[in-house]
Amino acid sequence: MYTTIAVEDGLANVIQALHSAGFKTTPLEVQPLKNVRAAVVKGDGTDLLASEWPVKMPVINAAGRSADEIVDILRDRLS
Repeated sequence: MYTTIAVEDGLANVIQALHSAGFKTTPLEVQPLKNVRAAVVKGDGTDLLASEWPVKMPVINAAGRSADEIVDILRDRLS
């Protein structure tokens, strides 16, 4: 699969689950987000992903979700 997902700092369990599922990850804070198919954030992502960014990708809110749920959501949205 080898799809790259940007993950906000502090979500180590999500990063581990994504790697186990065959995804690559990159820190969300790294600019620019080249070749990134989706982002996972701790909250709603409005502070990190400003609306003026020319980025169109799924942004997954990790709050209240398990790492496995996030992997399933990404598989569904990116398929």
